[in-house]
Amino acid sequence: MIRVLLVDDSPLALAVLNGLLSRAPDIEVVGTSSNGREALALIPRIRPDVICTDLHMPVMDGLVFTRTVMANHALPILLVSVSGRSESKEAFKVLEAGAVDVFLKPRGLSGADNDAAAKELASKLRILAGVKVFKRTSHCQGLAAGRAANSSPTKTKNAAVRAVVIGASTGGPQALGVILKQLSPRFPVPIFCVQHISVGFLRGLIDWLSTQCSLKLETARSGGIPQPGHVYFAPEDRHLKVDSSGRFELSAEPPWEGQRPSVNVTMRSVADHYGDAALCVLLTGMGSDGAEGLLAIRNAGGLTIAQEESSCVVFGMPQAAIRMNAAAQVAGLSAIGAILLLHAQSHAAQGVR
Repeated sequence: MIRVLLVDDSPLALAVLNGLLSRAPDIEVVGTSSNGREALALIPRIRPDVICTDLHMPVMDGLVFTRTVMANHALPILLVSVSGRSESKEAFKVLEAGAVDVFLKPRGLSGADNDAAAKELASKLRILAGVKVFKRTSHCQGLAAGRAANSSPTKTKNAAVRAVVIGASTGGPQALGVILKQLSPRFPVPIFCVQHISVGFLRGLIDWLSTQCSLKLETARSGGIPQPGHVYFAPEDRHLKVDSSGRFELSAEPPWEGQRPSVNVTMRSVADHYGDAALCVLLTGMGSDGAEGLLAIRNAGGLTIAQEESSCVVFGMPQAAIRMNAAAQVAGLSAIGAILLLHAQSHAAQGVR
């Protein structure tokens, strides 16, 4: 059984979460609390495997609670929050503090939407229960950066890079923050990002990442032309493609193994258009989305990189790519930004437009 502690100052929210989790036979709610201070006192007694916490609470809010848990107990934390723009931006500060993932707070006790929410919540908790997190002190950097392996960028004979694609899921926001802050606003090629995230939080992710780096971040728009130094995110519930003219195309095609947007869909599209001038990176995440897309890029002659295991929150997606020989390089998170810079400099030196 996965033992869960729920922390929220709303009795209704606690009731809804309890109701959703009661449908999962392998998950047990072992305690509830109305604020972070009460929850901290409960942890040694009930010994939860995973914590679900709200953001805005009296006495001790979710951000301070997360920092305290990571300093003293190092347990996987799922932030359960509403999705307004200001709230979701604040949510990513909690992820920066050590929470692993974010989940949209359900609004009611019944309905078809809650059936989907129950499945998604249970799935996230099962993933988090298998995540090993580490204690942090006030001087520690982010989880992903602190666990990154030292690896040196390797120059290859690929064509000059014209586009970068990054795919990620669980742990991706933190990993993207580590990578993007290493790049300057003069980065000479566009970057396409596909991040699996609960509906309602993409805008907050972009706002938060914009405080971490100097690149221009935005949601891709249909018909848009990719520009150097810009990072384009696949919108919520749409696949991101590049058409034959190099413009963005947003697709409502069915999900790929439950994912829309799908990393595979984007990478295959990039392989078709950019061929050996593509550089693709597959980061931390559960499942195998991106492995087939990475292989398509490698078969087209592009450079492919998978994040190595010790720097991943969840190794599933990179591991799937490595097993099918889709990754030309396996690199620690701290090295990936340097690899992107190395190949971007090659692009600039060759004067490719």
